[in-house]
Parts: sequence; C-alpha cells; structure tokens
Amino acid sequence: MKSTLRSLPALMLGLSLGIPLALAQAPARTDAQDGRDIVVQVRKDGATIIVDVEMVVQASPLATWDVLTDYDHMAQFVANVHSSRITNRNGNTLVVAQKSSTSFGLLNFSFDNVREVELVPHSEIRSKLISGDMKASAFTTRLVSDGGGVTRVINHGEFVPTMWVPPVIGTAFLAAETRRQFIELRNEIARRIVALRAAVPAVQ
Repeated sequence: MKSTLRSLPALMLGLSLGIPLALAQAPARTDAQDGRDIVVQVRKDGATIIVDVEMVVQASPLATWDVLTDYDHMAQFVANVHSSRITNRNGNTLVVAQKSSTSFGLLNFSFDNVREVELVPHSEIRSKLISGDMKASAFTTRLVSDGGGVTRVINHGEFVPTMWVPPVIGTAFLAAETRRQFIELRNEIARRIVALRAAVPAVQ
C-alpha cells in the first residue's frame, strides 16, 4: 500500500498546464468559485493517464493568458509550488523549472521538474517533460474566446507515470486535485482583474 500512496503525488507533476504542480491534502478553499462547473475527466489507457479539462473564465483571452503563462510567479498563487522560474527563453519556446512538495497522509514528498513550453500567443500552450518524475508527459492548453469577455480554457494531456496507479481510486483522486489546481488559476485571474479595476480611476 505504501508504494501506491507514494506514486499518487508524483502523478500530478506535469498535469494542468504542463507545469509540475504537486498534490496536497490542504483545507478546502473558501473562494466564491468552488470549481463545480469545471469539467475534469481522467482515465487510463494501459500505462498512460489521459486528462481532459474544460473551464470557463470570466475574463478576456489576454487576461487569462497572462496568468497561465506567468511561470516566474506561479509559486505565489498555486499551492505547494515552492519555486518556479523560466531558465531559458528562445522566442516563444521556454524552459521552465519548478520545485514543489506535497503530503499524502503521513508521507511527505519533494519534486524537481523541468519542462519545455511552446507558446502560441494568445491561444495555445504546449508543454512536454524534459526531466522529472515520469516516463513521459505532454499537455496542450487552448484558449478560445466565447465573446463578451468570456474565455474557454481547454486542456488535454497524456502522461506515463513510473509507478502503478489504481484505476478507480487513483483516477478519481487525480481528477479532484486537477480541479483544485484549475480553481487556483481561475481565482488568480479574477483577483488580477479586480486589482486592475481598482487601480484605474473612475471616469467622472
């Protein structure tokens, strides 16, 4: 049982935006947006874990993009990420390194991962694992304007963990933690919009 528990936190590394976010049993957030409208599907195909996420954001594609690609400040608004920085930039291709830690019950884990991120401003983010705790990982996030200041975030990815994942409990746990991470991202988008509006003087 211990080996199964040990494998679960590592699986989330490289999920979401292809950023190595870690799992944690943190208290439930009390933000207004609780994430029940975020569609998350996690399933297994042999050794491969397939993740699909769809989320609606009350923000423009540009405002959404600014948060999803803010790798140098990711640790400030995503739980359990201790450091996150762009180590190399060549045009729209980045190398992103992150360190994170997490706990599962009484077990504690630390992770160090590096990913290559290809940006297609302001519509698509493609990410693949260079080095880390999985055999392979590749994710694509698309931003689609629904008009009226609403953006749809569509995420699809596949990864191959180094350890076995329970087909029911494991995938359900991954789905819940993936939703938690997208809630954090959406909350940060909303926070920045509010801050920007407060900073702009009202028109007389």
